[in-house]
Amino acid sequence: MTPRETPVPPAVAALPHDPRGYPIPAITPRDAEGNPTFAITGAARTLICAIERRCSICGTPMAAGPVYRVIAAAETEALTAAHEAGRTAANKAPSPEPPGHRACMLFAAFTCPFLARPNARRGQDADVMGSALTRGTARGSSAESGTEIGGAVAGFADYEFRYTPGANQVAFVFSSLTELRTHQLGADQIPELISALTDAEPAVGTCPPYLLDDEEAAAAYASALLEEAMARSRRSGVTEA
Repeated sequence: MTPRETPVPPAVAALPHDPRGYPIPAITPRDAEGNPTFAITGAARTLICAIERRCSICGTPMAAGPVYRVIAAAETEALTAAHEAGRTAANKAPSPEPPGHRACMLFAAFTCPFLARPNARRGQDADVMGSALTRGTARGSSAESGTEIGGAVAGFADYEFRYTPGANQVAFVFSSLTELRTHQLGADQIPELISALTDAEPAVGTCPPYLLDDEEAAAAYASALLEEAMARSRRSGVTEA
C-alpha cells in the first residue's frame, strides 16, 4: 500500500514528508543534515508535546478527554485481562511512547514499521524510569502469546509524564482505559480510521514551526519551556515559605 492509497488524517497530511512521500511525525528528530531519524523519538519534541498537550503524531492540540497510543501484544493482553476481571484497567508501566489523537494513532498503527507488525524489532536500547527496553526485542506477537493479538490502539482517560534531565528522557503513564481496539496487524485498523475520518470534526490549530523540520528550534523551545517550569517552581517555593 502506497502513501497515496492510505487514509490520512488532514493534520498528518499537512506535516513535512520524507522523499518516499511519508509524513514525518512531530516527535521525529532530525539529524545534522536535516534528515528524519524515524528509529527514535526526540526528547525535546516529546517534552514539548507532553507539556503543551499536543498529539505526538500531528503536533496539533489534543482536546480535554481521552488520549490514545498504540500498544504491544503483552500490554494489550494485560489490559484485556484486567477489564474482563472487572478491575480498573490502566497502563501504569512507564512508557517512552507519547499519546496522540485517536485518528492519528489508528494511522500510526499501520504506517509505522515498528507498530504495524507484532514481530517488529526495537531499533534502540532505552532505560525508562528503571524499565529496560532492549534493542532488537519484538513488540510482541501472536506466536509468542498463542493468541491472534498483535497489539491495539488504546484510549486512556488521561496521562502523566516525568522528565529526567540527566538522562534527557520523557516517560508517560496512562490512567483509566476508555477503549481497546485490538489487531493482529496494524492494517486491521484501516476501516476504523476511514470511519473516524468520515465523522471527524476539523482539526484545531496546526503543527507549530518548532515541531516541524528545524531541530534547533525544537531544542530551543523545549529549553524555554523547562526554564519557565523551573521558574514557576521557584516562585511556588518562595510563596509557600
